[in-house]
Amino acid sequence: MPTSRRPASPPRIAAAEPGSGVTLADVALAARVSLATASRVFSHPQLVREATAQRVHDAAQRLAFRPNLLGAKLRSQQTRIIGVMLPTLENAVFAECWRGIEEAALAASYSLMLVTSGYDPARERERVEYLLRHRVDGMVLTVADAAHSQVLDQLDAESIPYVLAYNQAAPQGRRHSVSVDNRASACEGVTALIAAGHRRIAVASGSFTASDRARQRFAGYEDAMRAHGLPAMAPVCLPSHTASNAGQIRALMQAPDAPTALFCTNDLLAIGVISDLKRLGLRVPRDVSVLGYDGIALGALVEPPLATVVQPNSEIGAGAIRHIVSRLRAATRAEAVASAEPCVTLLPHALRVNGTVAAPASPASTAPISRTA
Repeated sequence: MPTSRRPASPPRIAAAEPGSGVTLADVALAARVSLATASRVFSHPQLVREATAQRVHDAAQRLAFRPNLLGAKLRSQQTRIIGVMLPTLENAVFAECWRGIEEAALAASYSLMLVTSGYDPARERERVEYLLRHRVDGMVLTVADAAHSQVLDQLDAESIPYVLAYNQAAPQGRRHSVSVDNRASACEGVTALIAAGHRRIAVASGSFTASDRARQRFAGYEDAMRAHGLPAMAPVCLPSHTASNAGQIRALMQAPDAPTALFCTNDLLAIGVISDLKRLGLRVPRDVSVLGYDGIALGALVEPPLATVVQPNSEIGAGAIRHIVSRLRAATRAEAVASAEPCVTLLPHALRVNGTVAAPASPASTAPISRTA
């Protein structure tokens, strides 16, 4: 009696979880093409029929596959494009940084691809993946928290070259960065407030989880207060840089131990705080002093001019581009990217302590807070 045969099983579709070590072979299997054809889709797409290429791309998207940019087959195919991820362009500090990035990239004959993360760590990962899918040669990045970043860990694991802008890399680490010394410069700024006679100084900041720079600047504030035997106040975390935070500012200034000076961890926040103080009927700097951080050009145009810790925003961007270009050129000389010595560049800062900073007013001369604001 003849033995019955089972019907042939359909070709197995790759069962890899999206993004979990998926290889080009998995993509080829899922798209039902040969490995050579799948390779040509990514390396020489003009040699593959459009319908076949679409099947491969669809499979790659389902499996979250992305070819390693530094793989042997793709390494020689440089795009001369540098990806840039900044938190936002609504804050002038990053617009000034972008100016430096653009000028330096133009001088080095590189094109740019810009994305923004909105200070959101989850969006950072998606935006970096977008840049990688467009096969940028390297990246300039500002992330929420450089010390605990899954995005940077991934780039390190894949040996993809990048340079941090504004984030300070650890001195003994393996990452490259261009910034100022956030902690030391903030300490110097708060010390200037203390020298002006202030003893009750509060910090107004955005979310610490969205900016490691804000945390470092608060640490600098604590350093200055501790060095002068003064108690540090808890930070006032304000939810918006571009809208009024009058309710929180009112509560702060109505407290029995209300500060005579506010240190804001960025200039845009400081300008908003000054607006809220004026709505409450308080005069800056006669009733309360305000010190910002960034040195954006807009700060010099407000009345009175914003006192601030000045960082060279345009040069931070330009320096980051020059550094990533140097790394890319080293890679084209067959030098391993991972072997490049980490370079933590700290640019000089400056202080502009006038305009919105003055000696503290006597209690009798301080204007009462408006009840209708």
